[in-house]
Amino acid sequence: MLMKNHFLRLSFPVLALLTVLATPPCVWAQALPTLVVQPHPVDLTLPVEATVEALVQTTLTSQVSGRVTEMRVDAGQSVKKGELLLRIDAREASEVAAGASAQYINAKANYERLKNLRQQNFISAAALDKARADFEAAQAAHGQASVSVGYASVSAPIAGIVAQRLIEEGETAAPGRALLTIYDPVGLRVTASIPQYQLPQMRAVKQARVEFPELGRWVDATAVTLLPTADVATHVSQVRVGLPADLKGVIPGMFARVHFVVGRAQRMTVPAAALVRRGEVAAVYVQNEQGSLSLRQLRLGEVLAGGEIEVLAGLTSGEQVVLDPVKAAIALKSAHPGGI
Repeated sequence: MLMKNHFLRLSFPVLALLTVLATPPCVWAQALPTLVVQPHPVDLTLPVEATVEALVQTTLTSQVSGRVTEMRVDAGQSVKKGELLLRIDAREASEVAAGASAQYINAKANYERLKNLRQQNFISAAALDKARADFEAAQAAHGQASVSVGYASVSAPIAGIVAQRLIEEGETAAPGRALLTIYDPVGLRVTASIPQYQLPQMRAVKQARVEFPELGRWVDATAVTLLPTADVATHVSQVRVGLPADLKGVIPGMFARVHFVVGRAQRMTVPAAALVRRGEVAAVYVQNEQGSLSLRQLRLGEVLAGGEIEVLAGLTSGEQVVLDPVKAAIALKSAHPGGI
């Protein structure tokens, strides 16, 4: 019984579309946008899944220990180069700097005193050398401690967008702990992995189109670079594909699909937006010269660049395909109100 119900649930969308396919043609009085289909040159592509990356991305780490007393930015916020991002309580660093300063002053005074004594031959050269070494060590520690105090205020090294905030106000920072990640949205690329058996085909590739399925958008790649190395574990090579500047809505980590152009051929295609899908069945509305509409089942091939889909069977060259299936469905329903 359960198997029967499951079969009925799966079959209903397909049966509904087959019912529409059997509906007699109707004449729609209003003009519908159509496309005359015929074989035309298309790019043959190799689709590969990829990930968006930023050309310039940096993770800021703490250089001092202390509690975060002020956090001025959050993830997704734009920042300017040199803008103050957060402050860390620098009292510990200040105490270290004060101690280093005192040691530096004492070491300097001791070195100057022993240098005078050495000129009078009251001490050995070895004693003076030790005093000089102590002075130089104290001087280096003093300089480093003074610089560390300045690390309590963290500023943006680049202009960009905060990708991640890795510490919260009130938490304790320590040297090496990640604080923020910033990337430059102007320069983006996608990186794809290519197995070795496809490398001979990829070496001749100069063009590609990048698809962002979540955005329903396609863009032309600005560059295709096959890296000359392979991963020792997976035996795949990386291909970097450049993107146009300032792509709205595209962010690092986003899924993309790169369609590498590997040749050209004559194919009959229809726009993906013109298709009506019910389960495994795909169809388009066809309008003849008299304006009659009918729904035609298709056998589809590959998805091509630009949102076009190859048609293997179901259409003849010269036929008109309706580009707006919603309007076409309304037309059929109006003509056959009791039959759909």
